[in-house]
Amino acid sequence: MRIQHWQDAASLLVGVWLIASPFALGFSGAALWISIALGLGVVLFALEAFIIPSYLEEWGEMLMGAALVLAPWTFGYEQGPVTTSSVLGGIVVIALACWELMTDRDFATWWHDRWHHRAG
Repeated sequence: MRIQHWQDAASLLVGVWLIASPFALGFSGAALWISIALGLGVVLFALEAFIIPSYLEEWGEMLMGAALVLAPWTFGYEQGPVTTSSVLGGIVVIALACWELMTDRDFATWWHDRWHHRAG
């Protein structure tokens, strides 16, 4: 197990926060379970990046991040710490995944080869 990108370690920490946040901030109901489930998803994608490094887990993290950003309005969270935690957590996860994709050589090569040949 090796860390190739620091963004994976940061995503792991955000996922741990999302799992712990319901207990730290005292929210309950759907917000509690959705935060834990999406946090576990972020953690699993980050761990997968350590075990089988590829750029594919970043796409999964972006989906988890989008779900976190949309969850407060989709599931009717109360405004306050629960919404802030979910939205900020989602934005950070998406930003880290995008940053990693932009700086990953394997992905950049794949992207260039795939789209350069179609244009030409």
